[in-house]
Amino acid sequence: MMAHELFDIRDKVALVTGGSRGIGFMIARGYVEAGARVYISSRKVAGCEAAAAELSKLGECMALPADLSQMEEVERLASGIAEREGALHVLVNNAGTAWGAEIDDFPVKGWDKVMDLNLKSPFFVVQKLLPQLVAAGRADDPARVINLGSVDGLHRPLFKNFSYAASKAGIHHLTRLLAYHLAERHICVNAIAPGYFDTDMTQPMIDSMGLDALMDIVPLKRMGSFDDVAGVAIFLAARASAYMTGITIPVDGGLIGGS
Repeated sequence: MMAHELFDIRDKVALVTGGSRGIGFMIARGYVEAGARVYISSRKVAGCEAAAAELSKLGECMALPADLSQMEEVERLASGIAEREGALHVLVNNAGTAWGAEIDDFPVKGWDKVMDLNLKSPFFVVQKLLPQLVAAGRADDPARVINLGSVDGLHRPLFKNFSYAASKAGIHHLTRLLAYHLAERHICVNAIAPGYFDTDMTQPMIDSMGLDALMDIVPLKRMGSFDDVAGVAIFLAARASAYMTGITIPVDGGLIGGS
């Protein structure tokens, strides 16, 4: 295989949950530009369809809106993929939410909402899409599940996002478990743990601390960009990473390694 072929994902089929904005949109855009056929899902129908229309200017992208905090919606999304595709080469579990509050006042709602979407749903999305993932997997180029974790699941977060940090630590460990149990089916499971990117989830931190103060704790002194996360996501979807599974990769400008 030529070196350039190691990163070729043309004609692969990918699903990116939470793909209408933020890091999910960055990953979906990277896949579309690289020639994959991409489906994006998100809770808000109009936003999902608008994002798919924008990405369709660059390649193939279709919207499959679904509220993945609800099990019936997980099943509906899986059925939608099964109706359209016999094989799914890449599943990116990116849909997520966060909640912050003082420990004395942290509500049950803020715990359950985050855990359901960030940790429970990715497991069941994988479960419901196993037939399509198995159909895509080969020994030399397995199907891929890419879970989105966070640096907050690897260190003590700056803010009081108890359920979010715990859910991301959980998704990192779930990644290891799924990698072990799905290896024999030719499915590799890895995770990306992003640091600070210019997204809605990071904005409250910027508002609280100021951009300069936030970047001061990042060794590379800048926000993550489209190129940074799209490049890693393409690598994890391509033949180049076919012998990697169960790994969580921080994409954080050195935040974890430098702390």
